[in-house]
Amino acid sequence: MPAATKDSDGGWKKFIWNSEKNEFLGRTGGSWAKILLFYVIFYGCLAGIFIGTIQALLLTISDFKPTYQDRVAPPGLSHTPRSEKSELSFTMNDPTTYQKYIKGMREFLELYNDDKQEDKMKYEDCGDTPKDNIDRGELDNSQGTKMACIFRRAWLDKCSGLIDTDFGFSQGKPCLIVKLNRIVSFRPRPPKSNDSVPEEARSKVQPYVIPIYCTNKKEEDAGKVRGVEYYGLGEGFPLQYYPYYGKQLHPQYLQPLVAVQFTNVTLNTDLRIECKVYGQNIKYSEKDRYQGRFDVKIKIAIKES
Repeated sequence: MPAATKDSDGGWKKFIWNSEKNEFLGRTGGSWAKILLFYVIFYGCLAGIFIGTIQALLLTISDFKPTYQDRVAPPGLSHTPRSEKSELSFTMNDPTTYQKYIKGMREFLELYNDDKQEDKMKYEDCGDTPKDNIDRGELDNSQGTKMACIFRRAWLDKCSGLIDTDFGFSQGKPCLIVKLNRIVSFRPRPPKSNDSVPEEARSKVQPYVIPIYCTNKKEEDAGKVRGVEYYGLGEGFPLQYYPYYGKQLHPQYLQPLVAVQFTNVTLNTDLRIECKVYGQNIKYSEKDRYQGRFDVKIKIAIKES
């Protein structure tokens, strides 16, 4: 047994280093050099192919223009304040229940303050009436960054936070600030005719504006949403703010806003309200509740004194 152990020990030691043949792990120095050179060349070629493929791909991609937009859905419609499960529930005579909502709205609207849009090298006055799209050139930097249209916070009137700092919450008349999400190069088109818009929303249709309309989503809530006011330029989304040219070419861009104020709704009742925008190239999807529309549950309570 001792002899066998000695032979066994000598076997693996000899495999690690064979002094008779000058072999390390079964290979001579020349053999190790050849295999090392092979793998250096092999993996070098793989790395070269990978880097070359990435570089070739980058040559086909623009820093400013999306290569493919065929799967980009029509813009989503979103609102501020946001809340869990799209529910706004508060007590009108208890400020602590709606403080978080008005705080979010104030922070969001700070970007629309007049003093943030004074730089005439970045912002231009595009008028106070809706107009057609403004073409600012191609999606490249040949002309530098693009100018952005000024959007005056005061156009949101009672929902601007300038007149009523509580955005109507303390009176049981809450405001929502609504925007169309940004899509590079997207040019929304107004409805062709009143026939493409529900009858109750046809009064909102006008040239150069994407109209928005909010009403009760459930039939059983009919008559419980009796007053809705809209504030903004044209009470919709005016076309002169489109298209959007992306973060690099349009870094200071501010999309137009619409304020929706619910001025007369039934108290102490859960109300599901749906807002939609209407246009030729604005679609809706059952799989995406924010594509061209959104719904929000509102419950306004009043505390008994």
